[in-house]
Amino acid sequence: MRSRMEAGRVRTLSGARPGPVHRGVGGCSRVRASTPAGGEPRTGPDAGAGLAEAEGNQQWKWKTRVKGIVPSDTAVYPAQDMCSRCGLCDTYYVAKVKDACAFIGDGMSRIDSLEEEVHGRQRDLSSPDEVTFGVHEHMAFAKLRPGVEGAQWTGIVTTIGVEMLRSGMVEAVVCVQSDPEDELKPKPCLAMTEEEVIAARGVKPSLSPNLDVLAEVEARGIKKLLFIGVGCQVQALRSVEKYLGLEKLYVVGTNCTDNGPREGLEKFLEVTSSNPDQVKHYEFMQDYRVHMMYKDGVTCEKVPYFCLPADQLTDVIATSCYSCFDYVNGLADVVVGYMGVPFEGPDVPMTKHFQYATVRNEKGREIWDLLRRTERLVEEPCTREGTRQDFVKQTLVTDDDVQMGSKKSSPLPLWIGNILADVLEKIGPKGLEFAAYSLDYHVLRNFLLMYRRLGKERTYQHMPAYAKKIVESEDYRDVVAKQIAKGEKKGSPLDELARWVAALFSEK
Repeated sequence: MRSRMEAGRVRTLSGARPGPVHRGVGGCSRVRASTPAGGEPRTGPDAGAGLAEAEGNQQWKWKTRVKGIVPSDTAVYPAQDMCSRCGLCDTYYVAKVKDACAFIGDGMSRIDSLEEEVHGRQRDLSSPDEVTFGVHEHMAFAKLRPGVEGAQWTGIVTTIGVEMLRSGMVEAVVCVQSDPEDELKPKPCLAMTEEEVIAARGVKPSLSPNLDVLAEVEARGIKKLLFIGVGCQVQALRSVEKYLGLEKLYVVGTNCTDNGPREGLEKFLEVTSSNPDQVKHYEFMQDYRVHMMYKDGVTCEKVPYFCLPADQLTDVIATSCYSCFDYVNGLADVVVGYMGVPFEGPDVPMTKHFQYATVRNEKGREIWDLLRRTERLVEEPCTREGTRQDFVKQTLVTDDDVQMGSKKSSPLPLWIGNILADVLEKIGPKGLEFAAYSLDYHVLRNFLLMYRRLGKERTYQHMPAYAKKIVESEDYRDVVAKQIAKGEKKGSPLDELARWVAALFSEK
């Protein structure tokens, strides 16, 4: 008998599921469709046929035969529990999932070869900064003055989308608006106007199927595209880029870690905030506090990291995020994020705060030069202070013990947490060194979790070379070995049961 997974895959690849038509927000249409030359988008069971007809090439015929998985609470995806819901399998590109998915087969180790294809070279593993931040030509602290009203930060990513449309560099922008009934729930959109891009401003911190608009990109005959997304989405996009028929693809990436479904976000806010229904944006800042901006745009609640009940939050993060080694979005042309910037003080809101930007290649330079021409971009050189290694090891051991269930988290009272946060903000790593602290920690944590869940061989098959270098470095290899030994000694309840049963039968 076929398993549910196998049956789901057979149905998907056989083309038994026609793609529905959706209508997004802000005028952004959402169609799983194809457009015959000179015609309207084609929907339904023959979606994809128009492209094959227009191209007149057998290599595109698979798009006429394959249908995407219809999203639902019971849908089974090829990556199973490791699926990040990137949206690829919701389209006929499910046919390419085996080689495109960041969580199947060789997984994120494909980044090593994809860097060569995208940037013209792989990251230099003899350079500590490239191991940490990826291939880059330019890094800077950056913000816009004036910023974009309603943005979480100063609106750098939003402005890039607007300016690229306005200048004609692209015809459309893949971005994420909010669900009309839930502003924290992401709604991917193919934006064709500046207004539609502006409507997507602000971070939506939940898993988002950005790639489910790929069929619409082809249906509308788009040839010059800007895609905005996170690492797992960008890896899949790069893997199928050659099938999109684009003349130009630009990719702006954002940093991403510890994401989850909308339900997980709701639990996180309920546990963390005193007014969870009022939170619109949040960020883990370099003052060792979570900053939660309320919907009124003025109130900012701040909770020290050490006051969070870590053992209540382990299940709000998706398994895919516990298996990710691309925090810095290594395959994007430009990346904009926060984690590398020193805290500017309690009186500087996110809407006036610097972020950090990484320009990786020639297309990235085109994008950044366009932003500079707005005369609103403020740049400063990147800085770093302190050393991260001891902080990384202490954080890893504490959190990993909670993950294994061998230690219960003990959140500090708020007043003590604030004192500790103030002290660490003064003596702890700052700037790029803080970012490296966060990156090293997440690589090591995810390695240990994958190692226990999937075993050493499968974990190493999945990991890119730079992640292996961090795990095997002289700074961390001893603490990693000790945590592995702890886990093996403790074992899972099923392991204990198996040992008990084996001992019972051996006595007989």
